[in-house]
Amino acid sequence: MPLSRILLVEDEPNISSFIKRGLEIKGYDISICANGADAWTKLQTEIFDLLILDIMLPDMSGLEICRQFRDKYGYAVPVILLTALGTTDDIVKGLDAGADDYLPKPFQFKELEARITALLRRAVKQNPSEQEILQYSDLQLNTQTKRASRHGKDVALTAKEYRLLEFLLNNKERVLSRTTILEYVWDLDFDTNTNLVDVYINYLRNKIDKDPQNKLIHTIIGLGYVLRIE
Repeated sequence: MPLSRILLVEDEPNISSFIKRGLEIKGYDISICANGADAWTKLQTEIFDLLILDIMLPDMSGLEICRQFRDKYGYAVPVILLTALGTTDDIVKGLDAGADDYLPKPFQFKELEARITALLRRAVKQNPSEQEILQYSDLQLNTQTKRASRHGKDVALTAKEYRLLEFLLNNKERVLSRTTILEYVWDLDFDTNTNLVDVYINYLRNKIDKDPQNKLIHTIIGLGYVLRIE
């Protein structure tokens, strides 16, 4: 079985060598870039199974690399962002750019390893050759093209908005707690006090629930959220 190829983009040599050494011991094939411009060039000529991007980089930020990569190559390759910034707003910006996960510095290597394992496992489970339409009422989601529509009109989604909507549709009419949503959409636990789920629920509502007489996403006070017709 071929080694999973990972591109690490990190401008601090001590951090990049530490991560590279640890991941190579675990059996990964690691390439390193120290700035955003070199990373973007490499991404256009080589194929990787996962990207690890520091946000603060010379020439081109990790956010911009992630955003351009998603625009050009889609969402099949998982992306982890590394940064010293860790507020909810910072996390939202990273996830809106198309990242799958977000790891604030400093971090334990075993935490990074666990997130890589989870994201690669999830990527393997996905089968891009199968097209499936998830539908509830007049809301549709194409799990191959990652496109949504409501009332027959296309709805543009970010990577996390898509994953959240997919989860809601796969569990329609079931009340989902914030913790359950965090564990599925973001794979690993965040601080249980974070309002990340509420932020993204509001994003979805602004896109698919504009008609106050025909809302599908409902808040169940003290329990969580549910997708249902009322």
